[in-house]
Amino acid sequence: MHLTLVTYNIHACVGTDGRFEPARIAGVLRELDADVVALQEVDHHHVDGHDLLDYLAAKTGLTAIAGPTLLRESRHYGNAILTKLPILTVNRVDLTLPGREPRGALDVTLDGKERHVQVVATHLGLKPWERRQQVRQLLKLFDIGSKDIYVLLGDLNEWFLWGRPLRWLHGHFRSTPHVATYPSRQPFMALDRLWVHPRRRLAKLEVHASSLARIASDHLPLKGTIEI
Repeated sequence: MHLTLVTYNIHACVGTDGRFEPARIAGVLRELDADVVALQEVDHHHVDGHDLLDYLAAKTGLTAIAGPTLLRESRHYGNAILTKLPILTVNRVDLTLPGREPRGALDVTLDGKERHVQVVATHLGLKPWERRQQVRQLLKLFDIGSKDIYVLLGDLNEWFLWGRPLRWLHGHFRSTPHVATYPSRQPFMALDRLWVHPRRRLAKLEVHASSLARIASDHLPLKGTIEI
């Protein structure tokens, strides 16, 4: 059995042409047809009378899990997961550091039929020292001795291929390819990442670079296929 997982920074549904077009993001999600999608920069606008995340869930037939990091009376903003799989547990993790933009992760356990799948979806900070502390915190969420499959994916904002955060993550999960996803029109930076444990379960890792994806957001989706 195979599962497909995607990480996708949707840039609040604002495309590379500067237009707010949630329908384009929904179209990309339908192209992907993934079992699990980790979304970043989900800004809770209202579309056709519905919350944006509810709108994307309705357009794709997926179940939504919200993980906002910015909570204000007029605005919720942050992470989310869309999934086809039954949801067993949900844990919202605060990764915010003093004086920095609110950051977080969604730690969910999904029923993959053959076994449980732990998925941690995140969007890390812009400062190197910030990412170091956040990665340390994220690694504590995983039980290396577990017989279940676990996945870490998201926008890591990590430009330094040999920086400590990536070295720690490769050491924990074993190395995975870095695939350029940003900027979407001519990608050359691998800001979006996906790791799987055990590493042998990762069958394929690829960028989704359709013509619609190149205009729908400033990031391209990163898609991984894992064997259950």
